[in-house]
Amino acid sequence: MFTISKDFTFSASHQLAGLPEGHQCARLHGHNYVCRVEISSDHLDSTGFVVDYGELSPAGRWIDEHLDHRHLNDVLDFNPTAENLARYLAGFVATLELPGAVAVSVSETPKTWARWSA
Repeated sequence: MFTISKDFTFSASHQLAGLPEGHQCARLHGHNYVCRVEISSDHLDSTGFVVDYGELSPAGRWIDEHLDHRHLNDVLDFNPTAENLARYLAGFVATLELPGAVAVSVSETPKTWARWSA
């Protein structure tokens, strides 16, 4: 199996609902997010690619337009946890109709990652 990945970054604020009173993530705060898009395939195209990295560029443009420097609670209709963001972003990447399986990981801090895969 071959897997490629490309990272996209954005900065945004959020507040998480459903947490105990006093929990730090229930307060308004922000992150410098990293979104890693992975495409896997058991074969390569005639060029030797899983997919050309340039075909992932629309994901970066979409992130910049819809999520960068936004308050995520204002633009999303779900609790904006890293896990939910990974699943949501994977849904957008699926609209690009790229060949192969898709996985999306989201990092809020250098030490934490959440991953969604088909």
